[in-house]
Amino acid sequence: MMSVPFSGLAKGLAVTLRTMTKKTVTEQYPEVQPDLPPRTRGVIGLFEENCTVCMLCARECPDWCIYIDSHKETVPAATPGGRERSRNVLDRFAIDFSLCMYCGICIEVCPFDALFWSPEFEYAETDIRELTHERDKLREWMWTVPAPPALDPHAEEPKEIAAARKSADKLAAAQAAEQAEETADQIPDQEGEQ
Repeated sequence: MMSVPFSGLAKGLAVTLRTMTKKTVTEQYPEVQPDLPPRTRGVIGLFEENCTVCMLCARECPDWCIYIDSHKETVPAATPGGRERSRNVLDRFAIDFSLCMYCGICIEVCPFDALFWSPEFEYAETDIRELTHERDKLREWMWTVPAPPALDPHAEEPKEIAAARKSADKLAAAQAAEQAEETADQIPDQEGEQ
């Protein structure tokens, strides 16, 4: 088999000429913001009110980039004669984004929905030490977390809601029956008075 000299070069130049005539798809990033999907993984936001300092996120993190400090606080008894309770109070919650690999394990394991993905990705720093975001900075990221997507209108109702609706319907039926009995008892009394 005889090969034609420079055939590979001709094919390569043909590809180059074809792509030169097409419109470019490059986005000029600093001037034009990218159109990202709404649930993009950017930075992690902290909803501090939901955090119970259970430490699950810090224990499950494969990079050990979550730092949590807390102390115990005694809560007085709610009722007279009751006992005092103790609860954890969050002192420090920090994530080192120079170590984070954005796997999302911390968000998945949080049983109290205290951590959320934000689509914000522009938080580069000139000093690597500035990539450790303390809880104040993490709280600010919560303002950029998008609302969850709407439920599918044709989806099956969650079991918890169905059970709650069933018990509410039973309670409403019992109250209606009780009111019907009361009105039935009042009608003969009114007839006897006349």
